[in-house]
Amino acid sequence: MAQVLAEHPSGDVRFSKLDEVMDAYEHSPDAVIHYLQQAQQLFGYLRDDVINYIAVKTRTPLSQIYGVVTFYHLFSTIPKGKHTVTVCLGTACYVKGADRIFDRLAKDLKVDDGETTKDDMYTLCKARCVGACGLAPAVIIDEDVHAKMTPDKCVKILKKYT
Repeated sequence: MAQVLAEHPSGDVRFSKLDEVMDAYEHSPDAVIHYLQQAQQLFGYLRDDVINYIAVKTRTPLSQIYGVVTFYHLFSTIPKGKHTVTVCLGTACYVKGADRIFDRLAKDLKVDDGETTKDDMYTLCKARCVGACGLAPAVIIDEDVHAKMTPDKCVKILKKYT
């Protein structure tokens, strides 16, 4: 383990954990999405140095790695808040008022889509569809799906995450 840490002047052990994941897949470029998911879980977001590290370790062009990062909505290159609030704006949710929920949250939190509150508590995001049409309008806070939301219900539920 000391040898791995020597490769990381920062001494950040999260790189060692990322190495374990890449070792399990023999640094295959075919598993880049998996590496990126693990890196985001470890670091909270995909920093430039982490993306570069994955590119070097997998011998994948940096432009290709960035292409994957920017293509998939689940990846973030900016720090996120402690809680991620995702409002579904798919057709079923939109018809039932999801836009009003988003607007209320944006106003109350003083942020827009993809932004994080000044206290780093919440990141507010729009989603095209979360696949929960029967629960419309749906709001996901972290991993918790909240069904049949209204602006007032959402604000009330959000207070439980402080």
